[in-house]
Amino acid sequence: MDRRSFLTRASVGGAAAAAGTALAAPAIAQESPTINWRLASSFPKSLDTIFGGGDELSIRLKEATDGKFNIQVFAAGEIVPGLDAINAATDGTVECAHSVGYYNWGKDPAFACGADLPFTFSARAKAAYNYHGGGIENYNEFLEQYSLIAFPGGNTGVQMGGWYRKEINTLADLQGLKMRISGLAGRVVEKLGVVPQQLAGGDVYPSLEKGTIDAAEWVGPYDDNKLGFQKVAPYYYYPGFWEGGPSVSFFINKAKWDELPDTYKSLLRSCCQAVDQNMLAEYDMKNPTALKELVGAGAQLRSFSEDVMNAAFEAANEVYAELSNENEWFKKQYEAMLPYRNDWYLYAQTAEYTFDTFMMIQQRNGKLEPGGSQ
Repeated sequence: MDRRSFLTRASVGGAAAAAGTALAAPAIAQESPTINWRLASSFPKSLDTIFGGGDELSIRLKEATDGKFNIQVFAAGEIVPGLDAINAATDGTVECAHSVGYYNWGKDPAFACGADLPFTFSARAKAAYNYHGGGIENYNEFLEQYSLIAFPGGNTGVQMGGWYRKEINTLADLQGLKMRISGLAGRVVEKLGVVPQQLAGGDVYPSLEKGTIDAAEWVGPYDDNKLGFQKVAPYYYYPGFWEGGPSVSFFINKAKWDELPDTYKSLLRSCCQAVDQNMLAEYDMKNPTALKELVGAGAQLRSFSEDVMNAAFEAANEVYAELSNENEWFKKQYEAMLPYRNDWYLYAQTAEYTFDTFMMIQQRNGKLEPGGSQ
């Protein structure tokens, strides 16, 4: 082959290769379309930890896609009221919502199963069940009838038991107590004589101040510290047995989810999981300092008595039996949790519990303080 013939053939081959590259570009572009979604949050901007989960998802997706997947986040009340965020995703008013499943308790009690049920999981156990025990899949099987798919998008860890205008020493102290608490938790404590009240966040403080309610549960030290409850209801109880590991979730309109390329679906799931774990870490970092500040400002820490805890546990089991008879989707999800719940608390008594207990004893003995005995 002479030089001229070789160059001619090489040029043809190069042109063909270039043409092939040019033809491939539109296909790649089609795989990475520009997506613009709106997200309705159930939370006000002032709750930077929970509301911030929506912002974090938006930022992560935008950065990972060079600005092609955009989610505009709206606080509670900007498009729909906070308690209607999930419904807005169902009907397509928005493409997705950042909310807690039990906010839709009145629509269907089975919504609560993807958030939290009293006396089930801690945050760590909940993550294990969600990601490796079928929790996400079980919840999404239920949600399909509401045109939704959901992924965990945050956790607060075990919540506090709320703020009380008087001490709760016995079960008798709960009789007739008007308490801001909603959904499944309200149905449980109602069996103990509590009168549940459903109030929006902005109404809680003035209701406590005026005596319209006697108690209110919120979240935990960091969020509670912003609201000044200790000024009007100084007794701060723990634990919030109704929320041992509450999952906040991203609820996505199923039709919009189905339209996404597989690469975007994978990325969205990964970003949701990152937000889920990061929110818990943020609360774990901020709550210790906040609790010290609350006590310094006059909060009186109290633990619920064993009698109250035992009675609440039995009341929860009664509610689960009632709901399982009333609602097949609730029954299916609740019963799926039980084998792992049993295994988790058996395992947790060994290494984790023993190590934590030992370290707590050292803390109480002052040995963990800087400069303390090492």
